[in-house]
Amino acid sequence: MNRKLLRSVREYKRQTILTPVLVALEVFMEVLIPLLMANIIDVGIAQGDMGYIIRLGLLLVFLAVIALIFGAKAGQLAAIASAGYAKNLRHDIFYKVQDFSFGNIDHFSTSGLVTRLTTDITNVQMAYMFSIRLLARAPIMIILSLIMTMTISVPIALILLVTIPILGGILIYIAKKAHPHFIQVFDEYDVLNNTVQENVNASRVVKAYVREEHEKEKFGKISTLVFELFTKAEKIVAWNSPIMQFTVYAVVLIMVLIGGKSIIGGTMLTGELTSVIVYAIQILSSLMMVTFVFVQIMIAEASTDRISEVLEEVPEMEDAADALTDVPNGDIDFEHVNFSYSGEGGNLSLKDVNLHIKSGQIVGIIGGTGSAKSTLVQLIPRLYDVTEGCVKVGGIDVRKYNLKALRDQVSVVLQKNVLFTGSIYENVRWGDENASDEEVQRVCRLAQADGFIQEFPAKYETMIVESGNNVSGGQKQRLCIARALLKKPKILILDDSTSAVDTKTDALIRQAFREEIPDTTKIIIAQRVSSVEDADVIIVMDNGEINGIGTSEELLKTNKIYREVYESQVKGDADNE
Repeated sequence: MNRKLLRSVREYKRQTILTPVLVALEVFMEVLIPLLMANIIDVGIAQGDMGYIIRLGLLLVFLAVIALIFGAKAGQLAAIASAGYAKNLRHDIFYKVQDFSFGNIDHFSTSGLVTRLTTDITNVQMAYMFSIRLLARAPIMIILSLIMTMTISVPIALILLVTIPILGGILIYIAKKAHPHFIQVFDEYDVLNNTVQENVNASRVVKAYVREEHEKEKFGKISTLVFELFTKAEKIVAWNSPIMQFTVYAVVLIMVLIGGKSIIGGTMLTGELTSVIVYAIQILSSLMMVTFVFVQIMIAEASTDRISEVLEEVPEMEDAADALTDVPNGDIDFEHVNFSYSGEGGNLSLKDVNLHIKSGQIVGIIGGTGSAKSTLVQLIPRLYDVTEGCVKVGGIDVRKYNLKALRDQVSVVLQKNVLFTGSIYENVRWGDENASDEEVQRVCRLAQADGFIQEFPAKYETMIVESGNNVSGGQKQRLCIARALLKKPKILILDDSTSAVDTKTDALIRQAFREEIPDTTKIIIAQRVSSVEDADVIIVMDNGEINGIGTSEELLKTNKIYREVYESQVKGDADNE
């Protein structure tokens, strides 16, 4: 078990420590029981002493009850400790992910993180429970049973001493052979989960293109692969039981042979042979238990490595001790900014960008697909950090701000609009959880969302289903804009966030921005020239570089890319009339 992960036990250390203590007491009681049974046979029954039999019988029942109590309590504490450990691990992973930048998140797939939070943690939980209970029980049982056997018959004890390492070695070898297959299984689980997630999230697209059979085939392939890998592993592990059974029967036969001769020779009593057989079965069963736990630990080891990858991931962005919490204004400066998603030495998505945006300006950004428009604006709230150069907000390097303070003043409506399960009120209040109903309704009016909300029977109490699938793309965009406005930011970034609304609504939203939030810097990324035509300044991006800056009139005269886009769209609109 990974020591770093064991830090997550925390408040469940008491249960973790008490479990093996109670298990030891349980085992001690169980080891005494065969000895009492031997005395009942060799003394009570042999001499016909009913009083002796009753006394030892009552003591036997008492020890069994005590062992039962210790065992039940140990099981209860083990369950609490393992479940608590799993709870803390889930907490630690989830909270760790919340500190990740976009760059950190890019290192993991969504399905991979989900698998780690579910299947992998369950594997670790089971291994932990078995370790503190069964793995603590087995060595104690083996040692005490060997000692008791030694006091009765040294030859039989020697047989067990030889059998234990041989059998243990074979069973551990089997577990190690199965381990690589278990590792591969959990890697394929990520692919399986990703397939299911994609299919469910894109169910409307799947049905629209009648691709159900293709999706079934894709799922069937990965599901079959997981089945085959598990089968390979289980086929190897399946050797445990027959090898164990063969060893138990062989040892018992040898013991009966030796014990029978000893009884005939008068050096051993019948009850002693019975107790020795019980001790042998306890020892060999404990060995089987050890290998079972060992297999579980092997399975959990693969999961542990995957969990550790997340917990050991170093967040790319951490607040300095003297991080600033006040953003003076909405000025934005890019100074010789280079950026690569791969870090230093990687292909540059942004190349030597120099830019100054004054507080309160409306800035339009236009450019072809892959021109790095989104990349440019994502550096402002530090969703990513620059590779070289500097981005400033309010005249201060964004890396000097407290992340929460910076992002509270830089609202971003990303290309992929996400709504959460809950009412419209709850979704919009992501911008400000303490906002009143009136404030929520006001920003919805600014975002031109109030009109369609009023048409719902429950109005603002209307429940949004998972991912906002019960509202249209345009409605979703307007709710996300309202959510961003509720933060009352100094900088508002719309990353192609009005693409699904008609031009009239788009114009009304921009008019509301100009009239209602004049001091907020507004950056609008758009594919439609009409969405940025009235901006104070328009930035034309091409291949990660600024190709032109100016008003619409200036760019029509000086910038070929803007002029071509403008003419193609204006001509297209004229042809459609």
